[in-house]
Amino acid sequence: MKNFKIIITVTMLIVVGISSCKKFVEIDPPKNSLVPATVFKNDELATSALLGIYQQMALNDFACNGARSISTLCGLTADELIGYNVQTYKPFFENQVNPETSMLSAIWDTPYKRIFDANGIIEGLSNQSTVTPQVVTQLKGEAYFIRAFCYFYLVNLFGEVPLHLSTDYETNRKAMRVSKEQVYKQILADLENAEKLLDESYITTERIRPNKSTIQALLSRVYLYLGDWINSEKYAGLVISKSNTYQLVPLDKVFLKNSPEAIWQLMPAPNSNTVAGTFFILTTAPVNVSIRPDFIQSSFETNDLRKTTWIKSIVSSGVEYSYPYKYKVRSSTDVTEYSMVFRLAEQYLIRAEARAQQNNLEGSINDIDKLRSRAGLTLIKDVNPNIDKGSLLTAIAKERKSELFCEWGDRWFDLKRTNKLSSVLSGIKAGWKLHYELFPIRIAEINNNSNISQNTGY
Repeated sequence: MKNFKIIITVTMLIVVGISSCKKFVEIDPPKNSLVPATVFKNDELATSALLGIYQQMALNDFACNGARSISTLCGLTADELIGYNVQTYKPFFENQVNPETSMLSAIWDTPYKRIFDANGIIEGLSNQSTVTPQVVTQLKGEAYFIRAFCYFYLVNLFGEVPLHLSTDYETNRKAMRVSKEQVYKQILADLENAEKLLDESYITTERIRPNKSTIQALLSRVYLYLGDWINSEKYAGLVISKSNTYQLVPLDKVFLKNSPEAIWQLMPAPNSNTVAGTFFILTTAPVNVSIRPDFIQSSFETNDLRKTTWIKSIVSSGVEYSYPYKYKVRSSTDVTEYSMVFRLAEQYLIRAEARAQQNNLEGSINDIDKLRSRAGLTLIKDVNPNIDKGSLLTAIAKERKSELFCEWGDRWFDLKRTNKLSSVLSGIKAGWKLHYELFPIRIAEINNNSNISQNTGY
């Protein structure tokens, strides 16, 4: 059963990788059914299996930045977005998600599918001798990263979750939830493995496959969430220091494909731009989501260029609706934008917060002023050089809100990790309760696994 499951998942990924990623791997799809000896027959097939994971992530997945994504669902659950679709989005917007809410599958099932895919890559490469060692090293490093990346979101969305570290069906089917500490321990172990295996250079001419800096970018975020300020500053600093590779760019160029600000991006489907552009950009009154007017009012200082560059509005029947405009192409076969996963600006925000927490206020101000300068705002070092630690941390939180809105649930997670959920949301969400900080486990998961318990309050 175990080998059969590996064969099926890797075969599907190879087909996706070959059909959608010809840009990287110019080979013909396999003519016959794959058998264990040929699943990882050569470098090309193994690479195609890995590329298939990224293609799945970029489409209708938790990572796609579109309809079923963390960016959308967490934006609704926080204070960023309004949801209009009664069945799909209003439960998140009104914090009325329950174990039978169908959209939960987008943020539970698809991360676990990608974890299973990554496990298949790791196991398959460990049991073959025909893929060259250099490719094995690269692909294993990427697979460890993918697993850590998915678990980072699962633990922050659901709290305690099962750890699936193999493709063994029976083991995974009966897995119990483990503590958040155990999940983070596994995340760090996977990232440490990935950091050792991956090089500084990108494996292609584009920024669509993780490299060592991608690993370090996630490490800086993980340590920030854990309150390990020393390591958070360390890893953010490692990325920032690579100024020949990563630079802040003008606001209207941040989300272009292979932007110098990009650390890792997902490439859209062939001849398409991003799912986010298609989903968020409004041409008529919204039927899915729009930006909350009160979020805009509370997020941006006067003359903040992020407001005018990254938010646009339409008027329908006399009502103004605003939408995220970070991705500016709704539909075009001229591909100019890729979906951003990690970017340099976040690393400055992470280091600024970590430095402030360690009382390095001058260093923190220098980091935050990099982003304020780009946004056309006055610099803290000029207008408030003697700012105290508490006020500086508040300013950093505000900068995160202005810079990272509608990206990867960062606003929702920031409110959670800084214990601000109730103070912010109780005033704008009717019937707000603190247990909403975790989503419920899907009822289907509980029915299928008697070892799975439900989150408190559901």
